[in-house]
Parts: sequence; C-alpha cells; structure tokens
Amino acid sequence: MANIHSQKKRILRSERERLENRRYTSAIKTYFRRLEAAVAGKDADAADAEHKLLVRTVDKAVKVGALHRNNGARKKSRAARIRKSASA
Repeated sequence: MANIHSQKKRILRSERERLENRRYTSAIKTYFRRLEAAVAGKDADAADAEHKLLVRTVDKAVKVGALHRNNGARKKSRAARIRKSASA
C-alpha cells in the first residue's frame, strides 16, 4: 500500500475507473450474446432492438474511454455483419 496521500487517492480512483470500464465491456459482451441469440432464433425485431442497444453502448464506451475507437468500430462492424446475416 502506498504511503503518500495522493497515491492512496489515485489507487482508489484507478480501481473505480477499472470497474466502470469492466461494466461497459461486460455489457457489450452480453449484448453480443443477445444479438446472436436473436439472429439464431430468426427474430428480426429483437435483433434490431439488440443491435441498436449494442451500438449505443459501444459508442458510449468509446466516448468515455473504456474502449479504443478502433476497437469500437470493429465491434460495431461485427454487430452489423451479424445483424445482416439475420435478414439474409
């Protein structure tokens, strides 16, 4: 454990930020699973809703800094491919 007061505060802040980033990445993985399940079940309306929610969450994660913007773009592209396979 750190001895300096500002280091102690920084450790606490880093942990808080790490957990916030984990919330975003975990939610994105969950939305991917839901999207794939909706596509597998051939439920176009549910797939649309899950895709919209996934893209919104990815955009927020990129904005806050939880994801790198290239990583976010890659995830959105992957989601669009999955969504497109439902309509084909």
